[in-house]
Parts: sequence; C-alpha cells; structure tokens
Amino acid sequence: MQLLEIKNLQMDFGVGANALRAVDGVSLTIGAGETVCLVGESGCGKSITAQSIARLVPAPPANYVGGEILLNGRDTLKMSPRELQQIRGGVVGYIFQEPGASLNPVFRIGAQIKESLKLHQPAKANNAEVVRLLKLVGIPAPESRMKNYPFEMSGGMQQRVMIAMALASEPKLLVADEPTTALDVTIQAQILDLLRDLKQRLGMAMLLITHNLGIVGDMADRVAVMYAGQIVELAPARELLCRPFHPYTRALMNSVPKLRAETGRLCAIPGNVPRLGNFPPGCRFAPRCPMAKPECSEKIPELIEAQSGRWVRCPFWAASKSA
Repeated sequence: MQLLEIKNLQMDFGVGANALRAVDGVSLTIGAGETVCLVGESGCGKSITAQSIARLVPAPPANYVGGEILLNGRDTLKMSPRELQQIRGGVVGYIFQEPGASLNPVFRIGAQIKESLKLHQPAKANNAEVVRLLKLVGIPAPESRMKNYPFEMSGGMQQRVMIAMALASEPKLLVADEPTTALDVTIQAQILDLLRDLKQRLGMAMLLITHNLGIVGDMADRVAVMYAGQIVELAPARELLCRPFHPYTRALMNSVPKLRAETGRLCAIPGNVPRLGNFPPGCRFAPRCPMAKPECSEKIPELIEAQSGRWVRCPFWAASKSA
C-alpha cells in the first residue's frame, strides 16, 4: 500500500457559476521512503495540491469537488476536524516557503517548537527535546539558540527551525514547499543536504515542490510536472531528465541556463500560465506549444502511460520526444 494516494483530485475556488477550477484531476502516489518532486511554473497549482493533502486550504473559499486523498489508506477529505488535527504534523509535516513569514515573531523559537510537541507528543514537550531537535537540524549552541526570537536568526537558521518543527512529531511524509527559494546558493545547498540526510536517517517520504530542475536531479526518485492545475508528465527522475516526453517539460529544461554554452539570449517559454477561469480549450499548453496542432484545441488530452512507469498528457509525445 502506498503511503499517499491522490486520486483524481478536483478542487474549486468558489461555487456555482463563479467556481474556478484550481486542481483538475490530479492523481499522484508516494511510497514509503520515496522522494517525489512536483515541478512547474508559478501558478500551476503545485502548492495548492500539496496543501490539500492535509486539507490546509480552508473550505470555503476552497471547495473539494471530487477525488480522494488517501493517507495511510484513510481519505483525508472525509476526516473530521479532530482527525485532521491528528494527521497534521503527526502523519504529514510541512515546511513552507519563506520561514520568516511562517515563524511567529513574538515567540522564542524554543517555545514554538515546544508547541508543536504539545500537539502530538506531549510527553516530549520539554527543553531537552527542543535541544535535541535543534541539534538534529545542525543549529550550533542549541541551548542558547532556543531562546532567540526569529528575527535574531539568519534565513538559513530560520529554515532549519522550520524543519525542526516539522520533524517534532516524527511525520511519515514531509512536504517541503520550495524550501530554498529565499536563501542564497550556499545555504540552499546546506538545506538540501540536510533534508537528504534526515530523510535517510528517519526513513521519511518526501514531496518536494520546486521549480529548480537541478534540485530534481539531485533529490528526486520520481518527478511530476504540473501545468494549469493538471499533471502533464510523471516519470522516474533520471528518465525524465534524460528524455522528457511532454513539450512543456522540454520547454522547462531548455530554459535552464547552460554553464558551458556561449553567452547569448536565454530560451524562454512564450506567454504565461493561463489564469483560473481562463483556460484555453483542449490542451492547456497548446497556445504556448511550438508543436501544437489544430486538434490540440479540440479536447483535453488524457494522461496516458506512454511507457512502463511513464505517463504523459500529450497524444503526440513520440513526436515531441524525437524533436
């Protein structure tokens, strides 16, 4: 049994004629100890999908229209508020973007970590456990650092505190939503090394949201590429990076600067991700796709298994692969 199974998840914002579909038929699995990366441009629905796992997107304004989110075999969409409180942190932990905005500025970090412990492991809600967690994430002098306020710490240290809070209740699945976005390159590498080490030591599964394909190659077992609320390609990381099938995946990879290439104009994907409620007919990437055909605008393509373990939402994937 998979640790996480998302089956045909559909989520709107608003109701009735004003409903805007933000997540449209997303299906994704994560096995125990597996790392899956969710990639795509800003506005594709990556964070909304991840937050839906523990129903962190409040309803309203969100409306979970259909599908299932099975966490350890139990559908979180059918859970009561009390049951949800138990799995939030207890089964799935979150690391959000910009730790400075996630930490409470008026409480010391030790008190904030202790609050996480009180919810799921009250017997461990003490200073000794806080110190142990801070040591686990590589914060020096944890006995004194636990007395600091967030503004007294660097961005990298704040992110380590967020990781310590996420690990406090020993979750089976860690969701890291662009955990290195606000950090400089050196600190980014340190945080990624820390996440990789902790995952191996603690045996967690991880859903890592990123737009950095370098991180994908370094961290992921499998990759799901998302566009306009849909998964357009799903494959083992090494295979996808070597041979992307979907035109959108190819465009993402072509837009990455090449270190050894001659200096010149960067490749960019024309246009923008369509806004909610303004999706084009048929394939949602067709208006930006260099390989689009007239029939691409006639109906939404299905996510098909092009090869064993490789799924793609494009009937012309073979032509895209050889282009």
